[in-house]
This record gives sequence, structure tokens and C-alpha cells, in this order.
Amino acid sequence: MKEYHKIETLYVRDIEGTKKLIEGSFRNEAVQFIADKPWIWTEKVDGTNIRIHWDGHTVEYGGRTDKAQIPAVLVNKLNEYFGGETNAQLFEQTFGDREVFIYGEGYGAKIQSGGDYVDDGVTQDFIMFDLQIGENFQPRESVERCAETFGVKVVPIVGQGTLYEAVDYIKTHPTSQLGKKTHEMEGVVCRPTIELNDRCHNRLIVKIKWEDFKHFIEE
Repeated sequence: MKEYHKIETLYVRDIEGTKKLIEGSFRNEAVQFIADKPWIWTEKVDGTNIRIHWDGHTVEYGGRTDKAQIPAVLVNKLNEYFGGETNAQLFEQTFGDREVFIYGEGYGAKIQSGGDYVDDGVTQDFIMFDLQIGENFQPRESVERCAETFGVKVVPIVGQGTLYEAVDYIKTHPTSQLGKKTHEMEGVVCRPTIELNDRCHNRLIVKIKWEDFKHFIEE
């Protein structure tokens, strides 16, 4: 099953010993070229990557890699959302025989720091963040429609603006918009308002994590 691409950090790291990000030193020149254009910022969820694959006939699940193990509680939740005949009919009705990948994050109790997102200490759930039909990643509107079709949550949009503004936002150490407990947001994932690739055909998408930027505040 196709794996989800890696989301790069916005800036390069210092190789002289500190390993900290060098603010303003972009990893990708194409990202830098459009850094002052509008980007959509969605909350980054601290969980485990989950792939839902529709091959035109059947549905299968996978973790970040084909070897990754999905917790049994989470598998049950995925079956509720995507398994069985009714959901197979929804896939066929929505996508026909086209190959589709639904990408999301499994989160909740015992998954990374996902316990912050739930109150009961046992719940695990799935939240969608991306949709790929064939080779094409779909716009936010399509992601939201797909999530609604299958009754799953979708990562919230927390802002829109330049990448410089997104960095300033993360430096404020914002609170997560997910879960009933008050806890800090791990970071944001930023994409241009339209899908773009660089000259090597890599998708333009970056992550900005509080952990990488807190030293700018502390210093």
C-alpha cells in the first residue's frame, strides 16, 4: 500500500552542534518563494499515521508503514467508519472504481500524547487530514466532504496567512482545538491555498512544531 509522503520541517537545522532550527533558512527554495503567499494552517495531531485504501473494490487499512501495527481498539473504530458492506457501497457510490487513499491520524489513549485529546483514558479515534484520488491530492473542500460522508472528524483549520505569520502563531504556544481537556497544540501543518509541487514534483507542504520553535522564545 502506498505510504503517505514525509512532511518536511519549514527550516533547516544547525549542523554545528545545537541541532536547532535556523529561522529564515528554508529547506525548500520553492516553499521560500511563496512563503509570503496565503497558506492554510491545520492543527497537527500527535498520534499515529493511518491510511485507508479503496482500490475500487475493497477497503484495507495500514499504519505509517506496511509493518506498523494498529491498536485493536483503533481497528474497531476504523471498521465502524469504513468497514462492512454499507461503507463499501459508500466508497463505490462516491469514488467508483478509482483508487483512493484517505489519510488521517489515529489518536487517543496510549497513542503518543493522545491521552490529552480524550477524557476517559481508553478512547481511541480517527481524524482525517488528507485525501488522494489517483495521484492527485484533493482540496480542503473535498477532504471535508469525504469526512462528512463517512462520519469522521477532520483536522481543524486554525488560521490562514503567510508562513511567517504561521511561525509567529506557533511561538504563542496556542491551545489545541481538539478534545475537551485544555492542552497545548503540537503544531500546524501548512499548505498553499492551491495544491503546488516543486521542480522535483514534491508536494509543497510543511510542518511547524512548537517543540522546534520554543527555544526562540526561551532565548
